[in-house]
Amino acid sequence: MSEATTPRFRSVLDRFQAYKPGKVVVSPEGRSFKLSSNESPQGPLPSVLEAITEAAQRVNRYPDNNCTALIEAIAAHHGVPADHIAVGCGSVGVTQMLLEAVAEPGAEVVYAWRSFEAYPILVALSGATAVQVPLRDETHDLSAMADAITERTRLVFLCNPNNPTGTAVRRAELEAFLDRVPAECLVVLDEAYREYIRDADVPDGLTLYGGRPNLVVLRTFSKAYGLAGLRVGYMVGHPEVAEAIRKSYLPFSVNSIVQAAGVASLAATGELLARVEHTVKERERVHNALLADGWTVPPSEANFVWLRLGERTLDFSASCDAQGVSVRPFAGEGVRVSIGSPEENEAFLAVAKAYPHRN
Repeated sequence: MSEATTPRFRSVLDRFQAYKPGKVVVSPEGRSFKLSSNESPQGPLPSVLEAITEAAQRVNRYPDNNCTALIEAIAAHHGVPADHIAVGCGSVGVTQMLLEAVAEPGAEVVYAWRSFEAYPILVALSGATAVQVPLRDETHDLSAMADAITERTRLVFLCNPNNPTGTAVRRAELEAFLDRVPAECLVVLDEAYREYIRDADVPDGLTLYGGRPNLVVLRTFSKAYGLAGLRVGYMVGHPEVAEAIRKSYLPFSVNSIVQAAGVASLAATGELLARVEHTVKERERVHNALLADGWTVPPSEANFVWLRLGERTLDFSASCDAQGVSVRPFAGEGVRVSIGSPEENEAFLAVAKAYPHRN
């Protein structure tokens, strides 16, 4: 009998760790404030909850694999043709679909770092080579990113606002960058936090893609629309791109409940954006309070703030944990803190105020 062996897996799995979601911590007093996952602090609107309940009664049937009603609702909401849209299991799922459509061994994918932590995982799994370009002043260094593009570059990710720093690139610099990108290289403008932007000079990607066949805009229902637990995102691009992406769609991966919830959420956009405005006001309050306490905090256009702490990152995170406040630490770099309810934000600010060191 031969010696026991384990199955053989792809060698790329040895080179990274799996994605780790934001943790939940509890203080000795039983307090728990989860500010580690950029979630909406508010539950579904009554109209959306009603749509979810109704759809749940039909889960014995497969969902519409073409997401017809949802795509039509997205098209009407943004004023774009339905054949410009592809839907997936969260914007992360759409990101994976994009990579499956364009990436392969020998190809390169360019993105800023630090940026969304799923990029390196998904790029590695696609077989492509990641080209990471360091941030400059906590935001994308678009000139350096353009310089990093070669004949092997198939795709460039631009996370705007950037996760985890919250910073955003503005219209003039973004258009200048897009003008430098070769037509055969796909640019993915990841706008997961678009609804939280208040800087009028940060462009809506949907106003840019029309004349640029190589530009794709990513959106999600997870953040402002509060459907993080249901998982649905989408891309808007030229029909040739959308069709290629749809070919890599995992059948039935956007379930019937989330399709119904997405349609209902778009119908309730006004109510939902009023909630977003509350989060934006809380973001500004938290930002100003941190500045007043001596912290250095870059301006954020998302639903979180960023503290660069370097080697003190894990120590600060542990101080938050001890008070039942979970934040998202990136060892040796900093922490990302989601904007929650006023009570949650106050709990975080109390820890930050008491922390003995400033950045």
